[in-house]
Amino acid sequence: MTRLPIRVRLTAAFAAATLIVLACTATFVYVRLRSDLNETVTSELTQRAAAVAASHDAAAGATGEPRENFAQLYDSGGRLLDSAGGPRRRVLTRAELERVQPGEELLIERPVRGIDGTPRLVARRAGNGVVVVGQSLGDRDETLSGLVKSFAVGGPIAVVLASLLGYGLATAGLRPVEAMRRRAREVSLSGGDDSLPLPEAHDEIRRLGETLNEMLERLRGSFERERRFVADASHELRTPVAVIKTELETALRSGGPDPGLSTAAEECDRLAQLAEDLLVVARSGEGELPLRREPVDARVLLEHVRERFADRAERAGRGLRVEAADAVWMDADALRVEQALGNLVDNALRHGDGDVVLRSAPGELSVSDTGTGFAPDFAGRAFERFARGDGARTRGGTGLGLAIVKAIAEAHGGTAEIVPGPGATVRISLRGVSAPGPTVASQSTTEVQR
Repeated sequence: MTRLPIRVRLTAAFAAATLIVLACTATFVYVRLRSDLNETVTSELTQRAAAVAASHDAAAGATGEPRENFAQLYDSGGRLLDSAGGPRRRVLTRAELERVQPGEELLIERPVRGIDGTPRLVARRAGNGVVVVGQSLGDRDETLSGLVKSFAVGGPIAVVLASLLGYGLATAGLRPVEAMRRRAREVSLSGGDDSLPLPEAHDEIRRLGETLNEMLERLRGSFERERRFVADASHELRTPVAVIKTELETALRSGGPDPGLSTAAEECDRLAQLAEDLLVVARSGEGELPLRREPVDARVLLEHVRERFADRAERAGRGLRVEAADAVWMDADALRVEQALGNLVDNALRHGDGDVVLRSAPGELSVSDTGTGFAPDFAGRAFERFARGDGARTRGGTGLGLAIVKAIAEAHGGTAEIVPGPGATVRISLRGVSAPGPTVASQSTTEVQR
């Protein structure tokens, strides 16, 4: 029951309550009507018995249909003196006659041969004799049966109508909750002052909405403080890291090769890249990642990326080549796209295997390797910030590379996704890919394989 939607539960509760009320009402009406009919029959029999006792004529107590009404007159010895309507045989036993006391009436209800249905008998003393009048209860039973049938037919109809009404009331009552739910799907911590709509009635739902809006404000404040901290920290780190790297490179040039200094220089590169990545993440969290769009030749862009990683690929014994088609132009920020491709090439060299190939075709850019690809348990969260596979934890990296790729793609109005297949494939859909020539703008897809 608890797994059912709240509207269904409210409707079921409304229907159950209606059914209980109808059952109680039907029982009360049935019992009350039966009692009233019994009193009416008994009163009529009492009047007829008095008429027979006064006239000593059984015919005075036999009215209506003979098979439904009758009257009999007995002497003091219990012998049947007169009978009118219904059976001609005695209807009371001697034991029942002896139970009739002066000034009292004996009420008996049992089947009598010759009378339709079960009759009700009233016996009373008339001088030394006994007067007995009876009436069939068929009409009473028929009336009660009709009442039961009416409730049996009308009850389910009433329950159905009440259920529909209950569902409508539940829907109307939950409409403010549904409005808050729809707005909540669109609310983001960095989306401004969007708040949940509040109903006009000052009820529990409005108080819930006010509480949720207050919680959103607290979360926005916390998110804003965290974003400013990341942006300020990454910005402040860039200058000292650059100074340290310059000093290390000067020491290497003047003092010759030194493994310790070389390692320190590489770590400075990592720190500089981390600071840059954090700054990109912070800006993209604001929805304000700056772009400088211009016509970009895809071949030239891929060549820049290859030259940037050529020495590293050679030291690792890995091939790095470009297979570019002619006249592929994009309306994009060259530095941002190169940064995204660089992150993917870095991943390919760090985690992949075999040659790394940078390709371009009309509407596409790609970077591929022949490694094992993304682990199934990691592929679903690869674009999350600081997400790292098990192998990456032992090979360095910050877990921001693919998050930066996604941020740059979204800043261009596109998306990033992993494409199944050999190796590892990440597809970036960028808007603004142009036809041949630096001045024609259109839309296409950039595919990057890591």
